[in-house]
Amino acid sequence: MIIQKIKEFLGIARKGTAKEIIINVEPLEDRVALLEGGVLEEFSIERDSDRNISGNIYKGRVHNIEPALKALFIDIGVEKNAFLHYWDAMPAALDNGVEQIERGGKKKAKKITQNDIPKLYPPGSDIIVQVTKGPIGTKGARITTNVSLAGRFLVLTPFTDTFGISRKIEDPQERQRLRKILNELDVPDGMGVIMRTAGEDMKARYFVRDLAILLKQWEAIEQEMNKGAAPRILLEEPDLVERTVRDFLTDEIDRVVIDDLETCDRVKGLVREISKRSEKLITWHSDPVPVFEKYNVNKQIDSAFRRQVWLKSGAYLVIDETEALVAIDVNTGRNKGGSDTDNTIFNTNLEAAEEAARQLRLRNMGGIIIIDFIDMKSRKDQQQVLKHFKDNLKRDKAKTHVLPISPLGLLEMTRQRVQESISRALYMECPHCKGRGTVKSPESMSVEVQREINRIMAKHPDVHELRVIVHPTVLDRLRKEDEQLLVDLERRHQGKMAFRSDASFHYEEFKVLNSQTEQELT
Repeated sequence: MIIQKIKEFLGIARKGTAKEIIINVEPLEDRVALLEGGVLEEFSIERDSDRNISGNIYKGRVHNIEPALKALFIDIGVEKNAFLHYWDAMPAALDNGVEQIERGGKKKAKKITQNDIPKLYPPGSDIIVQVTKGPIGTKGARITTNVSLAGRFLVLTPFTDTFGISRKIEDPQERQRLRKILNELDVPDGMGVIMRTAGEDMKARYFVRDLAILLKQWEAIEQEMNKGAAPRILLEEPDLVERTVRDFLTDEIDRVVIDDLETCDRVKGLVREISKRSEKLITWHSDPVPVFEKYNVNKQIDSAFRRQVWLKSGAYLVIDETEALVAIDVNTGRNKGGSDTDNTIFNTNLEAAEEAARQLRLRNMGGIIIIDFIDMKSRKDQQQVLKHFKDNLKRDKAKTHVLPISPLGLLEMTRQRVQESISRALYMECPHCKGRGTVKSPESMSVEVQREINRIMAKHPDVHELRVIVHPTVLDRLRKEDEQLLVDLERRHQGKMAFRSDASFHYEEFKVLNSQTEQELT
């Protein structure tokens, strides 16, 4: 009852709303948007210049071992050596998102410990690895020896005989049905499979077909292993369009619209292997109006990626992304509510919780995330906001870990960071503020210029004529408001100053020159 009221308040009872995938293909980049009822819910972008290597499989070579870090550095043929921690070099246990299924009758391999890693992979030896996290900033790629191949309904683990089912499939009867199918799959010895969330309600033949495709893919990779020396790539993760087909094209999708005919035909060919029925959902956008304009995606992207994100109620979020963490601040804004302040705060936090979860997906923000909700007196209200936030995170494909709301009203969480966030891909550091978001005021710059002139004239008593070059805005301040201060400065040092503006200067940049020699004074 409470959840239904929450949905009614937020206007998010979206049963029956159309789900559409819009794909825009251009010479320099591909963009994919997932719309629900016309509202942007997922957004991805990929450029040829910075193609993400996450998911790629390589035949690498051990460059060196760092026992203090418990890590190996592997040459995989990219600019920086990849980082392999000891625990990523051991056969993996399933994460919390997957329930392990025992299939009896198979002898378990000898357990490998961290102490065995340096002996197994000495410097110069070859090693098969997969990128789990692409290079971010100055850090190299993160890799693992636990290679996996993702299909539509299954994930094949060629080096680990582990079987599991996604915990996102919650219905007990469905899980029992899938266990039966899993036990009947003909998986080669030493390999394992995990059933993905997309496999829910799928018939057994879809899993059999998916497994056959993955085994054929692995066979091709094994052939590549023996063809050349390391480092070399064995499998390149599909491009954005193919990954979209694999990960998002479910029975819930009503339509896929693509604005490039060649790509449209390619997608139809990919879908045909999985489901001929789904092929009918794919259409070519031949309208002269750009596809992202037609479906109002561009405007939604622009509004979603602003620092300040407005909510329907008049409240807003302020989102700041730093190197260390992402901070999301919730503000009531124009949403003053009525006489019931507690209820207004509760409803605002509910709306903010949903939008915050959406923003994490849209912007692909990862790492440590802090959400500063408006303080709620009631512990019950806090629990409901937390539950609503977690419910909205369920659709997020990245792994998340959420802690309870603290007494200060802060929600702390982590979100899997696989690659750079969308904002870092779209935007560059501002050349004026250098990422601070602010520059010094004209008054501050005037103070700095006068202080520097005073220092230089005291240091060089033999120099009596100076030429000062500043940004035009700073010069305007000096002439209009601080002229008398400059006259006093000249009188004090018995010197003469000439000021000139240069529009090419950074706002905070200035130079003090010797007028006679034109040399900069320091």
